[in-house]
Amino acid sequence: MKASAGGYARAENVRHALDLLAASGGQGRLLAGGQSLVAAMNMRLSAGDLLVDISRLSELSGVTEQGGTLHIGALTRHVEIGSDPLVKTHAPVLAAAVAHIAHAAIRNRGTIGGALAHADPAAEFPACALALGAEMHAEGPDGTRTIPAEDFFEEVFTTALDESEILTAISVPVAEDGEKQVLEEVARRSGDYALAGLCLVKRAAGHRIALFSVGPKPILATGAMTALDDGDLDGAVAALAAEIDPPSDTQASAAYRRHLAGVLLRRAVARLKGDNQ
Repeated sequence: MKASAGGYARAENVRHALDLLAASGGQGRLLAGGQSLVAAMNMRLSAGDLLVDISRLSELSGVTEQGGTLHIGALTRHVEIGSDPLVKTHAPVLAAAVAHIAHAAIRNRGTIGGALAHADPAAEFPACALALGAEMHAEGPDGTRTIPAEDFFEEVFTTALDESEILTAISVPVAEDGEKQVLEEVARRSGDYALAGLCLVKRAAGHRIALFSVGPKPILATGAMTALDDGDLDGAVAALAAEIDPPSDTQASAAYRRHLAGVLLRRAVARLKGDNQ
């Protein structure tokens, strides 16, 4: 199939992009890397849209450290996330995720903002953002707002963003001394979506555990986090199994995904302790 688009406009800046969205009558679609949107259009899952091209808005790209916070522009591409020294220092779980994302062509074009706004429950970046306690920064007709990752992801491919808003950046706390971050996943082949995946962040305040590909959105496993803070790994694995309700499909059963989640938690904890490199 070929895509069916209602029109195309290249935004000159964020305000121009917002004006184009407002004038589209609800039919505007933001085009950044286009790795998910264009595929949906080619399958006629999205048709008659006005494509608002924001891919050249340089103010939405790049990584900076600002007052104890790592600020990542929404148009920063996957390959840049994987190689940026600030990301490797303060959010290494994001850098680690890049190696698991599809293949080189996707990583060269896809953007972190696009991945977060698309909110695929099997994708790595949303779960990483949740584990890191990230904040999403959006701009709309009424100004800017900040949305915690815990409130951002709502359902399959659904976020707290209004259709009139643009995700402009993501921010995460800079890593504290001794902080450790681990990503573990199981996929049938390199580049495939994970059958189950887990992000684990250990800070002085405790552990943060986020899972992907085991539900309709990334899941923050608070019960498992509490058990792990108490040093009870077996209890954390049991709590994790109770906290998720994974789907069954042609790739894996719900029971197998639940089992994998526990295996991945044990692997992640072993890596934190240096038992498994």
